[in-house]
Amino acid sequence: MKAHSRWLMISVGLGILLNPLNSSMVSVAIPRLQNVFQLDFTVVSWIIFSFYIASAIAQPVMGKASDLFGRRRIFLTGLVVAFVSSLLAPLSPNFGWLLVFRIVQSIGTSMMVGVGMAIVRIHITEKQATALSVLSIFLSGAAAIGPFIGGVLIHWWSWPAIFFVNIPFVVASFLLAWRNIPKDEPPTSVARGMSFRKWLDLIDAPGILLFTVGLVALLVGLLSAKSSGHLSLGNVIIGLIGLVALGAFVRHELKVTSPFIPLRTFANYPAMTWVNVEFMLVNILFYSLFFGLPSYLQMVRHVSEFQTGILMLSLGLCSLVTSPIAGRWIDKSGPRSALLLSAILMTFGSVWLATLNQTSPVISVCLALAAFGISNGLNNVGMQAALFKSSPKEIIGVASGLFNTSRYLGTILSSLLIGIVMGDKFSAGGLQVLGIILTVIAFSLVFLSWRRRESGQLKESVGSPSSN
Repeated sequence: MKAHSRWLMISVGLGILLNPLNSSMVSVAIPRLQNVFQLDFTVVSWIIFSFYIASAIAQPVMGKASDLFGRRRIFLTGLVVAFVSSLLAPLSPNFGWLLVFRIVQSIGTSMMVGVGMAIVRIHITEKQATALSVLSIFLSGAAAIGPFIGGVLIHWWSWPAIFFVNIPFVVASFLLAWRNIPKDEPPTSVARGMSFRKWLDLIDAPGILLFTVGLVALLVGLLSAKSSGHLSLGNVIIGLIGLVALGAFVRHELKVTSPFIPLRTFANYPAMTWVNVEFMLVNILFYSLFFGLPSYLQMVRHVSEFQTGILMLSLGLCSLVTSPIAGRWIDKSGPRSALLLSAILMTFGSVWLATLNQTSPVISVCLALAAFGISNGLNNVGMQAALFKSSPKEIIGVASGLFNTSRYLGTILSSLLIGIVMGDKFSAGGLQVLGIILTVIAFSLVFLSWRRRESGQLKESVGSPSSN
């Protein structure tokens, strides 16, 4: 690979790692934010919800925007947005402003993820598979070590450090990208003549609005009822508004020509639909542990942020070590066996969580973390392989977008599950209840994986998938 191609990869890699890094570092920061702003977990969990809802919307929208206005321009703009939000978030006078800057940060980092892979695909023509796999390492590696980095930063410099740490990455990526990403072609006549109304139709602005209002209202209704301890008329009305908006969203998406989420694809390709359902369940399981366990360790077992980061590192390292091994295994044998093993490991980890109590050795959580880490490494490759095998080549772009949507929905549902189970205060009993619920979900994954194995839904031979 030529020197220019390597520098281009580094330029893009330093930018796209900011999204998974910032989504994972916050898992260790939740208890500190609760103390600083004097809020319960239900309210603070919006620091998680807001990031993933914004990412789910921004990434596909920015992908479309880059096709019209230039990938280099969108990538550099994303870096500027990330820089500004990382500077201003630590200065937030209250939690509301912190949420605003967190959403802006999510949009900025999503702009880079949305176009980073496309930049590499277009401008690196030799050893392209290797280049894409390296970018996947930036993404998965940043997510894996995020809790460790967050724990160290918060322990020594408090919570603003998880925002300030972005600045050197942003500056380095901007300088390298400005030099190494080729300039965009002049906008086409279609892009130059596009009206604002036409642009809104292209990104399906009404669909985005209905999706956002429906999801946020439903979450507010459910979490408010849990936080207050009783079901009030106001909570019911807000929840119903959310359900009505989501129903209108489904109806709208089935009618428009350029939908935000192409729901008709699910009906046309049932095998792909089941892969997305499984992927959503996988993410509910993984992120329930990912976001729930650090808060349990700090609030119930009184483990420091630094020690929590060290313990969480076992999850990240197991995931990173497993991914390349899983890639070779799946190349030879297909994804079925790997996904079945992953579901079994998640079941073991969930059962182990359910057995933990106030007197269990803190180090014993590493067994659950290792089980989920290995399963995550298997899923990173196996679920993508399953997606590629179940999706026709002509819709692989749409399928990949739906796949990412399933990831974000699973993540949002995991935070909702933690908020409902734990409420305003974490406890050992709450973790046991969470473990029981996760065990039921994991058993359903085992069933789905075994059912696929029996039915032969996925063939044994697959292409060479890249880790996500």
